[in-house]
Amino acid sequence: MAIRELSPREASQRLAQGATLIDVREDHERELGMAEGARGIPRAELEDAPHLHVPDRDTELLLICQSGGRSMLAAECLQRLGYARVASVRGGSAMWQAEGLPFTRPAAQVDEDFHARYSRHMKLPEIGAKGQRRLEAASVLVLGAGGLGSPLAFYLAAAGVGHLRIADDDTVDRSNLQRQILHVDADVGMPKVDSAETRLSALNPRVQVEAVAERASSGNIDRLLEGVDVVVDGADNFAARYLLNDACVKHAKPLVYGAVHRFEGQVGVFDAGRQRGVAPCYRCLFPEPPPPEAAPNCSEVGVLGVLPGVIGLLQATEAIKLLLGLGDPLAGRILHFDALAMRFRETRLSPDPDCPVCAPGKPFPGYIDYAAFCAG
Repeated sequence: MAIRELSPREASQRLAQGATLIDVREDHERELGMAEGARGIPRAELEDAPHLHVPDRDTELLLICQSGGRSMLAAECLQRLGYARVASVRGGSAMWQAEGLPFTRPAAQVDEDFHARYSRHMKLPEIGAKGQRRLEAASVLVLGAGGLGSPLAFYLAAAGVGHLRIADDDTVDRSNLQRQILHVDADVGMPKVDSAETRLSALNPRVQVEAVAERASSGNIDRLLEGVDVVVDGADNFAARYLLNDACVKHAKPLVYGAVHRFEGQVGVFDAGRQRGVAPCYRCLFPEPPPPEAAPNCSEVGVLGVLPGVIGLLQATEAIKLLLGLGDPLAGRILHFDALAMRFRETRLSPDPDCPVCAPGKPFPGYIDYAAFCAG
C-alpha cells in the first residue's frame, strides 16, 4: 500500500484534529526549530522501537523531516510494522516554513553561525551538536608553527577546537613557504605565531588563538601544558620531543606525535600518562636519541613540501578523535608513510616496563638537560 503524502497545510489541519506529528530529524537538526506541535524522535530511534513512542498502532501518524525523503522512508517502515494510518509531510520542515505555518524555535537564542559553520560535522551521528560543543570547549597545545603545525592547526581551527595555544619562537623565512602553509610571502621576518594567529583567526573567528612566542623548555613546559586537553607535537628536533613526552607523562596528557624526513613521515599517539603500563611513551620507542648525523634536519637534507601536510592532517585527525573519544587512536601504534611508494605501514609498540619515565609506579624523575642528552 502506497504511503500517503500530505502538504504541510493539510498536515497542519490533521494535527489540529488530533493527529500526531513526529519530526524524525536528528536532535541537532531540530535545534533550529520545528513545526509547532511536533514531537522530536530521530528516525532510527522511531523505527527501532515505535511501540515505545506510539503504543497504539491505530494512531494517525504524520511524519516530517527536512525535505520529505527521510519521513517517507520512516513511514514505509512503520507501515510494515503494522501502523496503518501513517503519512509523510511533502517538502518537510523547509516547505512548512515556506508556507508560513507555525514554527517553534528553542527558548534560548539560536547560534546561527555555529549551526551553519559546523553543519557537516553535526550531520555525523558520531559528532552531532553535542560533540561539536565538546570541540568548542576543548583546548589543544600545538608545539611548533612550521611544517607540521601549519596544516594541523588549520584543520583544528576549521574543525572548531575552541582554544589553540601555539608555541614557537621562530620567525618566518622564505624557505619555509614551500611547506609551512600558515605563512605567506608578506610574513617573512614576522614571528610565526603572529602569522599563525592572523591566518587561523581569519579562517575561524570563533577560535581563540593564543600565540606564545617562546621556545619550549624545562622552565615553561608546565605552563604551556596547563589547561590543555591534547598536545600535538609539531617540533623539528629531538630535544623538544623528549621534553614534550616527559611533560605529557607527568601531566597525564595525550601526545600526538609526528615527524618527517625527506620523503617519509610517521604519526603516533603516546598516552602513557593516562594509561601507565598499557600505552607506551616516546621513550619506549626511542630510549636514546639517534646520533645527530643519523637524523639531520630538513635544512640539511631537504623535505618534500607536501609531506608535512599529509602527516599534519593525520595528526589533526588523531587529535580530534581524542577530543571526541571517537574511533581507535594510534596509541601503541606508529603509522609510517612513504610518499614515493605511496604506501602506509604500521608498527606495533608496547610499553617498556623499565621505561625511566612511564613505567607503572615510577615517580616522575624530573626534567633534564635535553639538549645535552640529545647531543650525546
